[in-house]
Amino acid sequence: MTSAVGQEGVGPEIRHVPEEKARAGAARRRRSGTAETHLGTVRRARKINRILGETYPYAVAELDFDNAFELVVATVLSAQTTDTKVNMVTPTLFSAFPDAQALSTADRSAVEEIVRPLGFYRSKAKSIITLAGQLVDEHDGRVPETLEELTALAGVGRKTAFVVMGNAFGLPGLTVDTHFGRLSRRLGFTEEQDPVKVEKDVAGLFPPGDWTMLSHRLIYHGRRICHAKVPACGVCPVADLCPSYGSGETDERAAAKLLQYEFAPGREELHRRYLEGATRRELREEGYSLGR
Repeated sequence: MTSAVGQEGVGPEIRHVPEEKARAGAARRRRSGTAETHLGTVRRARKINRILGETYPYAVAELDFDNAFELVVATVLSAQTTDTKVNMVTPTLFSAFPDAQALSTADRSAVEEIVRPLGFYRSKAKSIITLAGQLVDEHDGRVPETLEELTALAGVGRKTAFVVMGNAFGLPGLTVDTHFGRLSRRLGFTEEQDPVKVEKDVAGLFPPGDWTMLSHRLIYHGRRICHAKVPACGVCPVADLCPSYGSGETDERAAAKLLQYEFAPGREELHRRYLEGATRRELREEGYSLGR
């Protein structure tokens, strides 16, 4: 892989796509006048996944957890807030209530006070206490592994269930959050808006064994490069494979300034530590801020 020459904040691990190559690809797709075949989409989608895997070899769930109980609770808390904020409150929460039994009997006001910084703290406290009670009463305090059982828990929808299945139990699942849905449409994997329909379309392009890591990679890419309002097209490693190239900033220098998290200008040392295999916990202990 080659770097974007002279671009501060763009390291050698980001595949560089010259602007003329990206524009030629977009123009070629417009001239074709016909829809891409399913096989063509499959091949393009899998190439995109491979490149994103090279770009984000350290991609993992960005919620901190040590076990399935912590993950399901953290994921419920992450609704309508950021993973960074959730990671700031869960150490206190799990120190006070380390398992389902402890959380199920917790004083709600105490839980509300801990999760208050996340917003909607009353409903979130109620959900995780209820969820913990369900785990104790129906599952002997353990988190179930099936989609049906997980989605029966308070605050747990399909997205949360697949996060838990994929990251706690190693079971295939697509995490269709806002980033995943947006990028799936931009990359031409689907035209659907409904998360369940997006999930079905994208699942048809990849083998189940790729689903969990694909989810991480699209979410990472959406947070770091392919932003909602102004994507950094000029430094995108899959620009030549993207039907939406040109919807954001195409100038390389200007696009490089839009990079976030460990790709942001001035955070090269953090990026290097990720590539060396440092865990998120180790990086925080070293004093790095892992958010935007």
